Amino acid sequence: MRKWWPLVAVCLGTFMLLVDVTIVNVALPEMAVDLGTSFSSLQWVVDGYALSLAVLLLGAGALADRLGHRRLYIGGLILFALSSLACGVAGDDRTLIAGRVVQGIGAAAMFTTTFALLNSAYQGRARGVAYGVWGGVSGAAAAIGPILGGLLTEALSWRWIFLVNLPVSVAALVLCGTVLAADQAVRRGRFDLAGTVTFTVAAGALTLAVIRATTVGWGSAQTWGLLLLSGLGLVSFVLVERRSPDAMLDLALLRNRSFVGILVAALLVNFAAFAAFTYTSIWLQTVIGLSPLRAGLTGLPMSIVSVIVSGVVGAKLHGRSPRLLIGGGMLLIGLGGALCALLLGAQSSWPALIAGYAVIGAGVGLAMPTLAESAMGSVPAHRGGMAGGAVTTARQLGFAIGIAVLGTVFAARAEDHLGAQGAPEPEQTAHALAAGQAGRILAALPGGLRDTVDRALHGAAVAGLDAGFLVSAGVGLLGGIAVLILVRPAAPARSERTRPGSPPRVSSDDRPAEHAAVHE
Repeated sequence: MRKWWPLVAVCLGTFMLLVDVTIVNVALPEMAVDLGTSFSSLQWVVDGYALSLAVLLLGAGALADRLGHRRLYIGGLILFALSSLACGVAGDDRTLIAGRVVQGIGAAAMFTTTFALLNSAYQGRARGVAYGVWGGVSGAAAAIGPILGGLLTEALSWRWIFLVNLPVSVAALVLCGTVLAADQAVRRGRFDLAGTVTFTVAAGALTLAVIRATTVGWGSAQTWGLLLLSGLGLVSFVLVERRSPDAMLDLALLRNRSFVGILVAALLVNFAAFAAFTYTSIWLQTVIGLSPLRAGLTGLPMSIVSVIVSGVVGAKLHGRSPRLLIGGGMLLIGLGGALCALLLGAQSSWPALIAGYAVIGAGVGLAMPTLAESAMGSVPAHRGGMAGGAVTTARQLGFAIGIAVLGTVFAARAEDHLGAQGAPEPEQTAHALAAGQAGRILAALPGGLRDTVDRALHGAAVAGLDAGFLVSAGVGLLGGIAVLILVRPAAPARSERTRPGSPPRVSSDDRPAEHAAVHE
């Protein structure tokens, strides 16, 4: 049992930081009342965390290679705990949002080091089991977040969704100090500050553009200005990385088509699997009338299936072709999204989601642990922080962008439905519906109209969810096809064929370009 304590230490941090992506969704209405602010302004409680986590992961990965993975993980834990305390005692929305941004910085430091810490602690089949457990925890955390958030909000207060992180952080810190091996050799050289800044500008402006487009529209000057800034930042990043001897992302790694396939899967997996959760939660609470806890519990089938499949992958399928596992998982996620869209109807309630959620959970359990291990196996060992940062950056960017894109799709489809029903001001009503304000819409109407408008809102919400799930399904299927095309079959060396516990590797045809790209 002692050998699994490092896994527990890593999974505690991973669970906390991923739960905090979705845990606040069900508590936003209560936060708005308690802090005396609008529901829409508190959307930044979600977006501020996701944005800072996404744009800083790559820079944090490069920093971990220089400071040490254990050292940065512990530093991230401390920052995460302190910012959680600040969020829990916040007296206004600005303090809360600022705390969430800092919380995302700590989460980035933790998340980008997890793969390297697991690789240093485990070898062979034990590594496969560790990645299977980590993948199950990672996949289940997003689904458990709304359940835990609903439970804490109803039983105690919304503040406890942040304060609960404190005892967990203390336990994780104690474990880190006792069971994680000390950092050995670290990469020398200067930190790539220019690359970090230019990438942060590119990723941050892109994410912010997609988020703002939901409110101001894709054709607005603000959206196009942010997209232009993102493009300029990306060009600057490429130029900086090509010339830097201490680049945080070695661009030559992108010549490896298997690594590119893994990055594509990482970018699309959270979009396809989890982005729709925000809008199903809004639908279940504000239209169907479920409590926060009951709304969160609808994600339980996904969590259970994800954990079971991840365990099977780690214990039984370790060493199989990552192309088939990741590609098959992405295809299952797409199939689950399509199933949700097929089963949702005008009179549907939460049971319509269960079958699709279970299939998505199977895809998450199949793809997540294999995605993480294959990314680490596709680069030299001293590039561990770089690979971890790139993969986790892609995942979180995909999630943040996915939420914003599905918000636009939801509102547009709901507007079309309301317009066809002859509803007045369909655009404003659709955006209010997407923001969880169905109750306010109905409360402002005379009693004789409420039943009619309630049916129209229910139909519009289902139409928006249908469209969102179809987009998610398409993204999942596209990701699966891309992986099957780009990721080459595993071709282990002869010595590895005699060791069934050796980690899966991408084709050896991809390796020379990577080794040639190392600039030390």
